[in-house]
Amino acid sequence: MDSRGPSLHAGDPSVDITRSIEEDSMVDGPLISADALHSAIRREFQTVPTPCHAALLSVLHVVYVVLSMCVAVLCVLKFGQEEACMSVLGKVQGDSVIVFGKVFLWVLVLLFTVCVRHHHSRARCRGYLQFYRQTQGLKHLPLTIYSAGNVVLLVLLASGLSQTVRTYVLLAVLGLEFFVAVPCLLYYTAMVMRFNRGRAAPDVSQEELLHSYSVTTHPTETGFRGGSNLEEVVEKQADLIEYLKQHNTLLSKRLLNLTAQH
Repeated sequence: MDSRGPSLHAGDPSVDITRSIEEDSMVDGPLISADALHSAIRREFQTVPTPCHAALLSVLHVVYVVLSMCVAVLCVLKFGQEEACMSVLGKVQGDSVIVFGKVFLWVLVLLFTVCVRHHHSRARCRGYLQFYRQTQGLKHLPLTIYSAGNVVLLVLLASGLSQTVRTYVLLAVLGLEFFVAVPCLLYYTAMVMRFNRGRAAPDVSQEELLHSYSVTTHPTETGFRGGSNLEEVVEKQADLIEYLKQHNTLLSKRLLNLTAQH
């Protein structure tokens, strides 16, 4: 009698009906349309505000180079403007003013690099991995250029060159920095502005749409290809896993909010 009890209970159809009713009750509820979820996710796009910082830094660099050339020509090389330089600079030497200005500009570039790294890391967390990789080397290039210029300037100040030769070499270094760093900043500004205007979906969503509407299947960058770098593929996969975790958490919150509203 005791051995038959569990088997009869297990085969009782009323238990299956009750279980199915309970499962249906968990599924039943207000259905969320795909358009509502898509619109909720699309509102999460946030622009990268660094183009304004890059444009301001470019303008400050132009102003610094122009003022440095004026100080070098009029005050250091002394082309007949000694009294005007004394009235403006006082007892401070003209080359010292140029060096102080370059240090101040380098500090601004350092702050700009930290700001860019912060905003690009946030874009990476939001799933824009391709944009992050495209600008990864470009966002560090201005700081590298200015730091290299500072090294050359230190070597120049420590050398035993005459004042005139040292001034011309200093102007050459400033001009080289200007013609390399400013186009780099302008190119970075154009790239980020194009990204902000596009307001594209995260990379994972774009791949899903590509596979949904394309007839032929194309290999994505989330997999391994014969000509791919294994280290790069592993890094991309780690980024995608981190983004998908955050995306799932955010999507769960959206579902709860939309369910409560309906």
